[in-house]
Amino acid sequence: MSRRFFGGSGSARYQRLSKSDDGFVDMQFEKPPSKIPYKAIALATALFAVGTLLISIGALLLTGHISSEYADRTWPLLILGALMFIPGSYHVMIAYYAYKGYEGYSFEDIPDFD
Repeated sequence: MSRRFFGGSGSARYQRLSKSDDGFVDMQFEKPPSKIPYKAIALATALFAVGTLLISIGALLLTGHISSEYADRTWPLLILGALMFIPGSYHVMIAYYAYKGYEGYSFEDIPDFD
């Protein structure tokens, strides 16, 4: 059955509600699929990679495998590498677990920059 409403050009379809209707629809309890924040995951991956590189170079400087003339750069490299590595690895881990579908992890846990 189709009727026009308010004299507009649109039409709406009406259905009779069942007598046992409690006012809820199953779809209202379904969670819509979350968007994958590709930019945030790319930034987290870059932070993880650069942080790992800086920590590695700092560790080589600290142990003396790289010339001691650059020893004054050891602690800044280690600190900066740790500041980049920690959030990068955390968000890459969340993205991986969300991709694999582990319980309790979703792409909504990663901040989006759009």
